[in-house]
Amino acid sequence: MAKCFALLGWSLQVIESMQKVNKPFVVVSFPDFEDYAKENDIPFVAYQFDEWSDSSNSLDLMEKLKPFGADVAVPLFEETVEWAGALNSLYRNDPRILNRAFLFRNKAMMKRKALIGGLRVGLFEEVYNKEGVKNFMDRLNQANLQLEGEEDSWVHIKPFASAGTVGHRLLRSKQDIEDKCEDGDFPCLAESHLPGREFSCEAFIHKGKIRFLNITEYVKLGYSNFIPEGNYLHGKRDRILKEMQKMVDLFGIKYGMVHPEWFLTENDELSFGEVACRIPGGHILELCSKAYGFDALAAFVLCHDPDLTEEELQQILPPMDARPTEFYGNVMIYPHKGQISKLEIPEELKEEPYFLDHNLVPPLSTQKIDAREGFGNHFGTVNFKGEDPDRMKELLLHYEDVDFYH
Repeated sequence: MAKCFALLGWSLQVIESMQKVNKPFVVVSFPDFEDYAKENDIPFVAYQFDEWSDSSNSLDLMEKLKPFGADVAVPLFEETVEWAGALNSLYRNDPRILNRAFLFRNKAMMKRKALIGGLRVGLFEEVYNKEGVKNFMDRLNQANLQLEGEEDSWVHIKPFASAGTVGHRLLRSKQDIEDKCEDGDFPCLAESHLPGREFSCEAFIHKGKIRFLNITEYVKLGYSNFIPEGNYLHGKRDRILKEMQKMVDLFGIKYGMVHPEWFLTENDELSFGEVACRIPGGHILELCSKAYGFDALAAFVLCHDPDLTEEELQQILPPMDARPTEFYGNVMIYPHKGQISKLEIPEELKEEPYFLDHNLVPPLSTQKIDAREGFGNHFGTVNFKGEDPDRMKELLLHYEDVDFYH
């Protein structure tokens, strides 16, 4: 067992999980959290992750962690992935761990690795300005044998290293490129639109093998999902697991948990979207914990430990063939208006048998709503639990459109 886990990033949920399983840890995060950590006896090292210089680097951080005996670094958020890679490269004397962290943080490099390894991906290029996006769209149109006057092929642009859909733009036409793209978007990755049903996997990995696989069914990306997967995706589970292990082998992932997104077409073709190695958004691990009856956050941390034994793995993870009888889902709530003053919970929701709870908070006064950036500023979630995945999907789709804030 690891002497001490260095948790890179601040998450009270992860801290509570580590306290429950009684494993040694130290939190590394911005100085803003130091007072709270001291008041609550949380082992803590203050560090500026957004700096990388002669006085702020992995060697410097390793020295600060030595008094705690830290020997395993765990990235909780996207911005700490390189730091964890650098520390674990030092702890295990393996420079490829840092190289792999850069792979996770650069979507263009990630796509090239996937393509070389035989995963099915769309067309993609690094672009540096609007003209580059237009040229990419032209080449897509040519490849798709578009005729004059037909709609342009859809193009997605996204930053190389941002989490979720921050900075992600869907461009359906040349006019969209003019209207939606800004100078600050570049350089970035441009890629073709991938058709099919989108879903994510959460694979807990130890010694290079998937030890537990969750499939999260996306009802609408950025709004709603449920766990475990519905009956259709469940019927494709063996196929998905095989492709997942292929990805793990290709990327050389040995420990921890990965969160890739895939697209499944009607012809049973799986296309690789992208992959992350930190806690996923959408409260996925919380839903996973409830559905499967284990602490997914603690398991996420502990699977980073190379010294974890087979017995310990079996204690913290569900069996590979586990299939819960109840589904847990949530819908993330965003105000529909630019200004709100009250919260209204519909009576139909209170009477719905699948309704579990919500954490929506009334505004203190009239409040203006900032422009939405990615999926990071939802106002809370409405949670559901039930035995029928089709009914779960209906409810999540319905409550995406309900306006809770007025």
